[in-house]
Amino acid sequence: MINKYIINQRKKNIKVAVVIPCYNVKRQIIDVLKKIGPEVDKIFVIDDCCPEQSGEFVKNNYKDKRIVILKNEINKGVGGAVMRGYAEACKDGATVIVKVDGDGQMDPSLIKKFIRPILEGRADYTKGNRFFDLSEIKKMPKIRIFGNAVLSFMSKLSTGYWNIFDPTNGYTAIHADVARHLPFDKISNRYFFETDMLFRLNTLRAKVVDIPMNALYADEESNLKISRILGEFLFKHCRNFFKRIFYNYFLRDLNVASFELIIGTFFLIFGFSYGVFHWINSMKRGVITSSGTVMLSALPIIIGLQFVLNFISYDIYSQPGDILYSDLNGDENEHN
Repeated sequence: MINKYIINQRKKNIKVAVVIPCYNVKRQIIDVLKKIGPEVDKIFVIDDCCPEQSGEFVKNNYKDKRIVILKNEINKGVGGAVMRGYAEACKDGATVIVKVDGDGQMDPSLIKKFIRPILEGRADYTKGNRFFDLSEIKKMPKIRIFGNAVLSFMSKLSTGYWNIFDPTNGYTAIHADVARHLPFDKISNRYFFETDMLFRLNTLRAKVVDIPMNALYADEESNLKISRILGEFLFKHCRNFFKRIFYNYFLRDLNVASFELIIGTFFLIFGFSYGVFHWINSMKRGVITSSGTVMLSALPIIIGLQFVLNFISYDIYSQPGDILYSDLNGDENEHN
């Protein structure tokens, strides 16, 4: 079935590029490269100032005319390396850019699944989701399951993509025209990269689709420690949440949901403040707070909560649903 898409790629001069950030992946990188199929036209291997000199290792040990070795003189992190790859792929005329890690956890044979929704005009950006198959979840380390559950909830709030899961999954594909509109210099360079990408994509109103996949865990060691990055992620999620709300509901648009958020927040703050003030005052005086005072505190909280829930409901249903760009969709319609 994919052959039809490869033919259409050639017909319409559509080019698929793969970006592989490399840092301490000398043992796995060659196997990853060998599994990349003919649907890919160019492979950008980014040596992110790797201590193992991954780029030089690939150059000397694997020959493929599609491979371009890029070397970062200083370590920029996975985000910085991918942004370098995106920029080079865009300059090279790529239509779709796939990001695959070099540690062997991502099966390159799935590239066809990741580019297909984009080529068919059903998505601007696709990302992997390791949580579709419940039987496969059991194989994942428990700390990864817990960490991803927490990060996924925070990601939904900060990015506005309520229908996706596994936000830290780095197996992605993006339409190059969407990538060109991303602020490469502002996207987080380190472990927050994937989630920050989703936030930036939401500001563009790009459509994101999850792709079911299984992770491959072997002898590689992950540098991502949940306990170390949880506080940093929480801060950045809060920052992106307030930015997104301001951009989408006050700067670019002003609608009923905007007023629901303002009114709901006001009532919640008033209710809590009023209640805490009178509770402390009653404690100092040693008297029981009157039922009227309790009601004057509880009622605004209930009203405010209802307004905020209405806002969240609106936010969930207003996530991007239309694609920004399409290439093969026209050809597919002609064949149907």
